[in-house]
Amino acid sequence: MPESQATYGEVIAIGEFRALWLGQCLSLLGDQLAQVALALLVYDRTRSPLATAGVYALTYLPPILGGPLLAGLADRYARRGVMITCDVVRAVLVALMAVPAMPFPVLCALVFFVVLLSSPFTAARAALLAEILQGDRYVAGSALQNMTNQAVQMLGFAGGAGVIAAIGAYRGLALDAATFVASALILAAGVRRRPPPEPDEGGHPSMWAMTKSGARLVFGDRRLRMLVLFAWLCGFYVLPEGIAVPYATTLSEDPHAITLITGLLMAAMPTGMVIGGFLFSRLVTPTGRLRVMGWMAMLSCAPLVGCALRPPLAVVLGLWVLAGVGQAYQLAANAAFVQCVPPNRRGQAFGLVQSGLLAVQGLGILAGGATAQALGPEPVVALAGAAGLTVAALLAMLWTGSRAEIITRVRTQVT
Repeated sequence: MPESQATYGEVIAIGEFRALWLGQCLSLLGDQLAQVALALLVYDRTRSPLATAGVYALTYLPPILGGPLLAGLADRYARRGVMITCDVVRAVLVALMAVPAMPFPVLCALVFFVVLLSSPFTAARAALLAEILQGDRYVAGSALQNMTNQAVQMLGFAGGAGVIAAIGAYRGLALDAATFVASALILAAGVRRRPPPEPDEGGHPSMWAMTKSGARLVFGDRRLRMLVLFAWLCGFYVLPEGIAVPYATTLSEDPHAITLITGLLMAAMPTGMVIGGFLFSRLVTPTGRLRVMGWMAMLSCAPLVGCALRPPLAVVLGLWVLAGVGQAYQLAANAAFVQCVPPNRRGQAFGLVQSGLLAVQGLGILAGGATAQALGPEPVVALAGAAGLTVAALLAMLWTGSRAEIITRVRTQVT
């Protein structure tokens, strides 16, 4: 029997999905403005690739400390309530960041706690999305959400530099706070109340026990381990974004041009992800996505090796866009992960994976910034691409022997 594929129209017709989708887009747009503002502020003060990458890494590292514990809130409390609470608290914290007199160390601490709260929010949203959308609708919804998120990042990074140049970094942070408020209001109005997930036998365990149980679930299953490693491959290909400002300085000496080039560089991979996500979700069947996932993962890193030749801006942008196209493999990995995790454990499972995802991205960016301090941005991007390609090739070979059972599950869901 041929495999049926859900359409974007089907998922857009679902009101709760629209609320999740719109709320996420708004808060993400604000976040891109904030990231551009922080990167430019720090580099303007320090002229240090390491310091710039260090502050950028603060948007990824907090989950190492608290993310796995806080993600369990999405399996203990009503997921809608968790998301709204996180949005409100983050709005307050970012509003404090927008105070011009705020000391720089306090600003960094506020960044840390804002990102820390993204763990329970993201875990609750991922688990709630899997409840709202079933079967291939989940894949279509995830693809649509990912593409629009990447499009928002593309616009936020490319246009954000111009916006920040016009209104200033601190007003950009204030705008970010407003988007969190808007997201909370949209979720409150558009997502219906649901009871908390049913606990396993024995009632609600402690947060620490939930974290250990979630880790055993995710890392004790060979299939889930493999999918998690595919997700964490992003630690290699996210590195260029973290050193985009110093990379831009190698392409121009004009301060205004550096600002615009920074935005273009940051927007390149999200642009590729929009293109790849559309083609991957619409032209490839559900089981076909799983079969080519390894090749797409390799494509996410291979083009970055070309930066070793120190090409001009147009070529750099093309290489980074192509790497973004390969990153569409994450759609297949995410859908397969949902198939393998029990519904009442998804919050903790998604939270653990997301925490690790942000952690490897932060560590990769921090290591890249330190190395770029000594070697320069171009060779560091090329080295990250080569290392990522090696790991992706190994994962692709291992995946070939592990995917049969998951393909059978997916085929059952979509036929």
